[in-house]
Amino acid sequence: MILVSDTSPINNLAAINHLHLLHQLYGTVLIPEAVYQELTDPNFPVSGATEVQTFDWLQTRPVSDRTLVEVLSNELDVGEAEAIALAVEVQAEQVLIDERRGRLVASRFNLRYTGILGVLVEAKSQGLITEVKPLLKALINEAGFWVGEPLCKSVLQLVGEIDTP
Repeated sequence: MILVSDTSPINNLAAINHLHLLHQLYGTVLIPEAVYQELTDPNFPVSGATEVQTFDWLQTRPVSDRTLVEVLSNELDVGEAEAIALAVEVQAEQVLIDERRGRLVASRFNLRYTGILGVLVEAKSQGLITEVKPLLKALINEAGFWVGEPLCKSVLQLVGEIDTP
């Protein structure tokens, strides 16, 4: 499977020491140069910086279609714009993106997408993790990942970790 990731999923999964789930689920993960730059900016250190520089399954790729990146940059940040442009170029099966606006733009290009919560649900369904709830709490409390209460509840319901009302 060809998967392209934006910055947020790598940064947040690295912050809770579960970046390995991407490798276990998808094998190689492609990131555009802008995402690499966002993760490795020495003036703004973040989780995932070391990993994108050392893990061979996280591969940085340039985006050829700079015009598409410029157009997408009118409504997205450069990391999201390059992630979507790269996904289009390499005909990725999926793009890993958490931000709502990025998902809307990805859908305009008929790209399948998922985010961190989808990764956790898939990891549990494949037996890579036993529970989603503690990782979801860690994302919120340790990584500063924002997720609304209704979405939290629906994800936990989906994976059978809370009872239906």
